[in-house]
This record gives sequence, C-alpha cells and structure tokens, in this order.
Amino acid sequence: MPSDSVLRIVWIYPDLLSTYGDQGNVLVLEQRARRRGIDTETVHVRSSDPVPESGDVYLIGGGEDRPQILAAQRLRKDGGLHRAIAGGASMLAVCAGYQIMGSTFGGEEGQPVDGIGLLDIASTRGPARAVGELVAEVDAALGLPTLTGFENHMGVTRLGPGVRPLSRTVKGTGNGDGYEGCYAGHVVGTYLHGPALARNPALADLLLAWRVGQLAPLDDSRYEALRQERLATVLAD
Repeated sequence: MPSDSVLRIVWIYPDLLSTYGDQGNVLVLEQRARRRGIDTETVHVRSSDPVPESGDVYLIGGGEDRPQILAAQRLRKDGGLHRAIAGGASMLAVCAGYQIMGSTFGGEEGQPVDGIGLLDIASTRGPARAVGELVAEVDAALGLPTLTGFENHMGVTRLGPGVRPLSRTVKGTGNGDGYEGCYAGHVVGTYLHGPALARNPALADLLLAWRVGQLAPLDDSRYEALRQERLATVLAD
C-alpha cells in the first residue's frame, strides 16, 4: 500500500490518446479501489505537462496516428514514466498506447516511428484493419479469467524475449501472431477497448494488487453472470 494510504492513478495524455471510452479504465480503478476502502487521487496529465513519478497506477489509451506520434515524442523526452515504472508503479497501455511502449511502431504512411522502449515489442502496420470483438485466454501465471474486448487497429506487434504474451487469442486478431497483448513486470499492454477494465475487472484488480498488495474480495456475482452471457454470445457469432 502507498505510504500515505492514497492510491494515485495517473491518466496520461487524455488530450491525445483517449478513444473508444478508454478513460473508463480510470473510473473502474477508482471504483474498485474505493469499494475496498482505498482512497484514490487521479491526475490527468495533458501532453504539455510532465509525467509525475509519484503515481501508483498509470494508464494510457488509444488514438489516431498523429496524436500517437506526438505522444511518443513527448514521453521519450519527458522520461517520467520510465522512472515511475522503475520505482514499482503498475501500468495498463491500450492500443496506440501499447504500441508506443515498444521500440518502434508504424506511422501515418507505415514508416517506423520510435517508441519509448518500455516494453520489448515492435509494431508495424498490418495488411488489413482488425475490427470487432476479441476473446483471449490469459497466461495461467496471472490467474485471470478469459479476457474480452473490442479491437480496432492496423497494428501487428512482435514480442521480444523481454515480455510474455498476455493471452492467447480465441477470437479476433490481437497482436497478429495468435496472441493478444503482453506483460513484463507490472506493465500490461493490450489492444482491448471496451473499456478494457470495465469488461475485465479482474485485470483492474491485478493492477491494483501489484501496487497495494492482497485485495479484499468483492461480490461481482451479478456482473460475472452478465459477463459470461456476453462471452457466450460473442463466441457463438
């Protein structure tokens, strides 16, 4: 648990990267922490501001090509996110934000653009846009249920030896190699929108637990029944 008992959530560059309701990830983290009696403080970091190093959980969302390139440039120059992760913070990076975490990603014309090198991945433009529901079975080491979400991207992401696949795709495209997302340490990258944490609250709890320790269980039975119903519908399509 943070020493002052306040969980600091940092939402990076909402003015550049916040598509398909990704800001909902912030709201889910706030709610699930507060339901357990954990006070939260959320900082919205605009692209003109420095990234604070004192956060506990960092979130970055998806966006279009030009904002993605600008975000990568500013994060490389800033350096605050690297220092925060090195200090033990956890992070969820979604879609364009996921690609930025790697060494390179595809620009507006498919040209390679430098990422920030926080994850051992490299992304390029694929031959066709991946759009639709995505279902994936999570790496057993993380102990999470099946992930669901919505993907809309043209990225193909190759994982290096410094990361592990987050999950294996059952339906959808994900990274383009049979897997979806990746993780290393306390950093998770994914193509899942939805928003991701609203569709997958166990993933939200994992990000929280990495920072605050063991969490008290919540009664999610009603939500889980709805989640299973939706999962069955998606797989039946």
